Amino acid sequence: QVQLQESGGGLVQAGGSLRLSCVASESIFHLSGMGWYRQAPGKQREAVAIVIRGGNTFYADSVKGRFTISRDDGENTAYLEMNDVRPEDTAVYYCNAANYWSDFTIFGDTSYWGQGTQVTVSS
Repeated sequence: QVQLQESGGGLVQAGGSLRLSCVASESIFHLSGMGWYRQAPGKQREAVAIVIRGGNTFYADSVKGRFTISRDDGENTAYLEMNDVRPEDTAVYYCNAANYWSDFTIFGDTSYWGQGTQVTVSS
């Protein structure tokens, strides 16, 4: 069973930056995509950024131009670079590894999730 471990969350002032990391316990090269999702209190989990093999990326409209996702297959790691953060970015951020269609939806039975890391942005 693959385990994903997120790190890098914390408290940051609006306009600041954070870098989230997600490390898999074993190779996930066979999975086509990795993504970052977030869930704010009282809200549903939403996709923030997804990268699929070949380099295609998805970003939620609210983070375009501010966040950047990357994946290092050699290190079984995904990153989320968060710049110019805003109070509305406050949420628990979750890492996912799965097979994704080209429209960035997950298919198949294999989908791994991390435990989440809290990001809090103060105004």
